[in-house]
Amino acid sequence: MSSGNRLGELLVREKRISLTQLKAAQDEQKRTGQNLTYALAKLGYISEKEIANFLAQEYRVPSIDLNAVELDPELGKIVTKEICEKHRIVPISRAGTSLIVAMSDPTNLNAIDAVRFLSNYNVEPVVASENAILAAIERMFQAQAQASDIEDALSEFADGDIEFGDDEEIETNAMELAKASEDAPIVRLCNAILLNAIKVRASDIHIEPYEKKLRVRYRIDGVLREEMSPSIKMKNAISSRIKIMSSLDIAERRLPQDGRIKLKMPGGKEMDYRVSVLPTIWGEKIVMRLLDKSNLQLDMTKLGFEKQALEWFMKAIHNPFGMVLVTGPTGSGKTTTLYSALSELNKISENISTAEDPVEYNLQGINQCQMHDDIGLNFAAALRSFLRQDPDIIMVGEIRDFETAEIGVKAALTGHMVLSTLHTNDAPGTVSRLLNMGIEPFMVTAATTLVLAQRLARRICTECKQEVKVAPDALREIGFKEEEVAQANGRLWKGQGCGNCNGTGYRGRVALYEVMPMWDELKELVLQGASAAELKTQAIRCGLRTLRMSGITKCLEGVTTTEEIIRVTLSDVNKSAT
Repeated sequence: MSSGNRLGELLVREKRISLTQLKAAQDEQKRTGQNLTYALAKLGYISEKEIANFLAQEYRVPSIDLNAVELDPELGKIVTKEICEKHRIVPISRAGTSLIVAMSDPTNLNAIDAVRFLSNYNVEPVVASENAILAAIERMFQAQAQASDIEDALSEFADGDIEFGDDEEIETNAMELAKASEDAPIVRLCNAILLNAIKVRASDIHIEPYEKKLRVRYRIDGVLREEMSPSIKMKNAISSRIKIMSSLDIAERRLPQDGRIKLKMPGGKEMDYRVSVLPTIWGEKIVMRLLDKSNLQLDMTKLGFEKQALEWFMKAIHNPFGMVLVTGPTGSGKTTTLYSALSELNKISENISTAEDPVEYNLQGINQCQMHDDIGLNFAAALRSFLRQDPDIIMVGEIRDFETAEIGVKAALTGHMVLSTLHTNDAPGTVSRLLNMGIEPFMVTAATTLVLAQRLARRICTECKQEVKVAPDALREIGFKEEEVAQANGRLWKGQGCGNCNGTGYRGRVALYEVMPMWDELKELVLQGASAAELKTQAIRCGLRTLRMSGITKCLEGVTTTEEIIRVTLSDVNKSAT
């Protein structure tokens, strides 16, 4: 009898599911090709966690949450991937002469005997759901493969000094990188860091030297994760190699430097790395931002706007003049939103100029200007020049000071559409920021058409998405209204972790938006000297949906989780109080 049939019979016998539900799940299993556990959870009859707990009680063995376990790739050398996949098992730790193995069926003596024979360890089974085990297998052996690649590169290093020749080439070809794996080990290691970042969908690479450690981290879906830790002796060689590829001065180790690496992929795809080198007390820290042109989403309907918010934003950017401001911290997607707006406005009849620092993506039909503060070309100087270039639409990368803000406001008042960004926590706070810069209240109200605040939350992985129970009181504490609590009905969605999402439960990101048109009621309050909290209270009365409200909507739609909106947004109650 297969483990799936045995599990089904046990669940029916203990009245955890009905016979009708078992047959429906078996039909779903045949249709999708997935296992019975997945089918039962998908149909909502019983969750995977409940099944694991049931098996633990039935066979009197512990259950384990594999998502909370840090898997050791070394154990994959003891029990092969083929054995793990065949028997639906994964080794999780060693204790003396015992090997602790997670199993979906702890009565599978064939699996236990096979592992005992191959490893010469005594096998102690613990229970986990079958899907969690499959995801853990992918995580373990993916990490093992990556570790093997890095070890191959590191094994070629000697303890002595590392030397390599000059390399004048700025544009690097991916095929040449593969061939370079036969060359100097430092080249192979740097290439592995760059290429592996693309494989795991990283947005940033951090190479950080400390007193006794060199750490490489990737930012994936907005969260940093340590990827490898090469020898500290390699720090100067790695920074020199990266600087050569970025066309920077390798002799200069005292001042910050910025550069760019262009990588040509097979099929004509290009990947740009924006490189920043910063001297620290233990050496040079390098951060590389990956700019994938093929992933640039310029369709505004797919960014995450709610219907009413999108209508307000579209109406504002299509005005013949005025100022539209996008706010949020670094890495919140402001550039993507602005580029999407410019793409919408980009027509033969419009003269569009942008001042950016740096220019992240090249947009056909738009005049993009790179800032150079060292020679006096800053945002204010570029804006003055734009106004002599017969512009229709102007985009300023960031309003940082009074001079830039003043010229931007005057441009908006003299018949131009101005798009720009600020660093503020929410939309109402943007008005206060402009006033604090020294812009007169009447000019702010006359020029500003709309303010948009945004954050990026991680999307739930669609491959391992499952319903989870949430207490109504917990939802109310987060900010769910009574009708939203009733709509959730005690259930929301969460990713359980699988190979598709590298065990995190998340894959990709979605934007949360707080869109605030400058309603007349708000203009009156600004002229009266109202605080940001008072502006926010009135804006909500006028129809503003805050970042937290937008996040709650995404939770109810099954796009993200409550943990994510708590991570990236502030409570409306707390913000009002402050």
